[in-house]
Amino acid sequence: MSDSPPQQPSHSPRNRPGSGQGPGQGQGQGHGPERTQGSPGAPGPAAPESTTLLLTGARLTDGRTVDVRLGGGRIQAVGTAGSLPAAAGARVDLTGYLLLPAPAEPHSHGDTALTADSEGPVSYSPDEVQRRATEAALLQLGHGATAVRSHVRIGDVHGLGPLEAVLQARRSLRGLTDLTAVAVPRLLTGVAGADGLAMLRDAVKMGASVIGGCPDLDPDPTGFLEAVLELASEHGCPVDLHTDGDDPARLSRLAAMAGGLRPGVSIGPCGGLSRLPLDVATRASDQLAAAGVRVTCLPQGDCAALERRGLRTAPVRLLRAAGVRVAAGSGALRDAGNPVGRGDPLEAAYLLASQGGLRATEAYHSVAGAAREAMGLPEVRVEAGFPAELLAVRGDRIASVLSLAYSRIVIHRGRVVARTSAVREYCDSAVAVALDLPRQGRMEPGP
Repeated sequence: MSDSPPQQPSHSPRNRPGSGQGPGQGQGQGHGPERTQGSPGAPGPAAPESTTLLLTGARLTDGRTVDVRLGGGRIQAVGTAGSLPAAAGARVDLTGYLLLPAPAEPHSHGDTALTADSEGPVSYSPDEVQRRATEAALLQLGHGATAVRSHVRIGDVHGLGPLEAVLQARRSLRGLTDLTAVAVPRLLTGVAGADGLAMLRDAVKMGASVIGGCPDLDPDPTGFLEAVLELASEHGCPVDLHTDGDDPARLSRLAAMAGGLRPGVSIGPCGGLSRLPLDVATRASDQLAAAGVRVTCLPQGDCAALERRGLRTAPVRLLRAAGVRVAAGSGALRDAGNPVGRGDPLEAAYLLASQGGLRATEAYHSVAGAAREAMGLPEVRVEAGFPAELLAVRGDRIASVLSLAYSRIVIHRGRVVARTSAVREYCDSAVAVALDLPRQGRMEPGP
């Protein structure tokens, strides 16, 4: 199987993230990710959206092989292979690749990422947090996630410093990936919670576009929920809360309080639901579905925000059967919650397919379409008119992609922003030739 690398776009200056770019429109008030112009090509700064990019020979999930023209940050046309005229813009040969809507990462922790191997106390200086958040977002982008929601702790001795650093990372990443911040206070009730509530209000004013927190850790979980939902309603922000989901009465109260809130409420990772009796978990799932509460599960393991280690992921099939909209996130990225976390959406989908009982297409939807919906992002299809947020993975169908997803090309706002090329070779032998073993790449023959 030939696996020559895709043709590089012909005009794509490279630069470091944020080089020469100033801060952009904030993401406060729940209005979604800031809008940045982008151009096709290899990773680099944003350029005029008038430039087009032609993707040739891409395979779709329905088996068709097509050409796709991108421009203005959107998909302009999809036609049979060879049917779209070659324009003056860049071109990428996707022969041997499956073209998919790009994943999104609905649950990450950029402020604590990449700290598992730290010697001594973890530094929360603004420069260190910004570096970690930036590196984490780029690692996730390389895996295919063109939008990332980062939960950031506020309060305690660090105040709003970590949030300010993550927001600065967001500005530096403009044109490469969309990074949004969730403000996560520790306490919101009682005397100690008064400072947390004031800081949460400041966080929203600073640019945190989502309100979060861990009601399980507050002495008054119901009061915590009331405070969060009231502030979210006041500012029109979505809500994204950490909860283990092991208390059915608490879930019932949350469903009753959150019903009808716009732009919506998400909770996760809800691994505790799997430890409840089936009838109790089913009733709780029905209540969440009726209230329109989404669940973000973490198939790769819990995150450190709950300060506990759950042994099981959320009962995804049960939740889906009840009508709950379920997305999947990666959670911890090499921090105290998971020292070997990869931050790879395709790994989350792989685990849902291999252990969660979902079909491969359903598993991928949980990290792509469902994740984007949970984050308030527009739907993506490989059809004309939809946003050009795409992931090309070497393979011919989703199951094979989840099994062996090494080579990837990531497209954000109509341009190539990340590329991973893997090469697999076998030694010369009659057995390898006879079996035509699958390869991720092929070297040029030697002299």
